[in-house]
Amino acid sequence: MNGELTVGERLVRGNPGEQIFAFAAKIYPICRSITGDGVRKTLRAIRSHIDLDIHEVPTGTEVFDWIVPPEWNVREAYIRDQRGRKIVDFADSNLHVMSYSIPVHRWISLAELKQHVYTLPDQPDLTPYRTSYYAENWAFCMPHRLLESLSDGRYEVVIDSDLSSGSLSYGEYLHKGETDEEFLLSAHICHPSLANDNCSGVALLTHLAKCMTGLRTRYSYRFLFAPGTIGAITWLARNEGQVKHIKHGLVVSMVGDGGGPTYKKSRRGDAEIDRVLAHILRHCGLKPTILDFSPYGYDERQYCSPGFNLPVGLFQRSQFGQIPQYHTSADNLDLIAPDHLAKSYRIIAETIDILENDIVYRNTNPKCEPQLGRRGLYGAIGGDKDAAGANMAMLWILNLSDGRNSLFDIAERADLPFALVRKTAQLLHRNGLLARRDDEKPRTT
Repeated sequence: MNGELTVGERLVRGNPGEQIFAFAAKIYPICRSITGDGVRKTLRAIRSHIDLDIHEVPTGTEVFDWIVPPEWNVREAYIRDQRGRKIVDFADSNLHVMSYSIPVHRWISLAELKQHVYTLPDQPDLTPYRTSYYAENWAFCMPHRLLESLSDGRYEVVIDSDLSSGSLSYGEYLHKGETDEEFLLSAHICHPSLANDNCSGVALLTHLAKCMTGLRTRYSYRFLFAPGTIGAITWLARNEGQVKHIKHGLVVSMVGDGGGPTYKKSRRGDAEIDRVLAHILRHCGLKPTILDFSPYGYDERQYCSPGFNLPVGLFQRSQFGQIPQYHTSADNLDLIAPDHLAKSYRIIAETIDILENDIVYRNTNPKCEPQLGRRGLYGAIGGDKDAAGANMAMLWILNLSDGRNSLFDIAERADLPFALVRKTAQLLHRNGLLARRDDEKPRTT
């Protein structure tokens, strides 16, 4: 498609890491939760890059076993001592207020204050990220060392917030392909100033959608930016008839640090997306981890719930909950880097490339091996250092191209990079040794 460059090759042109980082830095300061003006501001920032449809679902809407909660917004929050000194201030960091805190304005003792403060005793200089979405409460978050330094006395606590009838906001963008079969790419937008979790995922998918504009693809690509858990549940409830088109899917989060990469399989375990990611990560040159599905994590657990059982996996660099910066103030812009973002982006682009180019050939000379030497095909790809791999790829392709195995099937069985197998197959096709099967490979997903 699109001339000599494949879809995946077109997606990685330029300097994606720097552009993704710049957008992550732009949305990093915004105070986000599962509802509210911060979510809308983030969606509008995304819409400045792509033609994003923004949906508002009213408070009280039933979505399966859940109900869309009241909308939460916070304008100001602080703790002030008797001398008028602010101990913590929401204006300095939106992590200082527990998300969905009810409004409060009181003078309280230090002992009572401590009942409404979250810290990390094992990481005394960091501020934790905490939420109370479905139980009315209020709290502040601060470094443990700061809390320990407070003297007895009375403290003014102010949280100027409201919980009121409003709506839940989410955004989606559909890149139309040649078929109605869809690749779902999902990122959660409910976290406040946490750079890796999940400004990185939001920024990466925004850049991917932008780069996909104008490209001709076989699959349609649906990009979903929604609050975690309740957002995905709401989208599924409103699109129950649409999900039958989803053939592949990825939840994308924590893609900006230098760990992993990590892939958590779909509930099916052997979906094509599971096989493709496992294959790519085996050849990525890093130290990948492949995890079996579990019903704990991000929104893959909603897409993979038994009533849907969609082929959706989770792609990350470091695994959630496994790095010391997770859900703390240390998940800042210093944790993520353009190089790491670019590598994550290329892995997803390579996934798209495989799925877009996974075609089936038939060997036109299937009785014994064809004479490759007289056709000048030995060592014809990539120079001397790649000759052995290319020669082996030729033999595998010729042997397995029986009209049933796709190029990815061959790459997987031969344990060779898909790009090498595809390039070699094109060479064999040009030399008349392969014929492309007209119909697509039968899909089991």
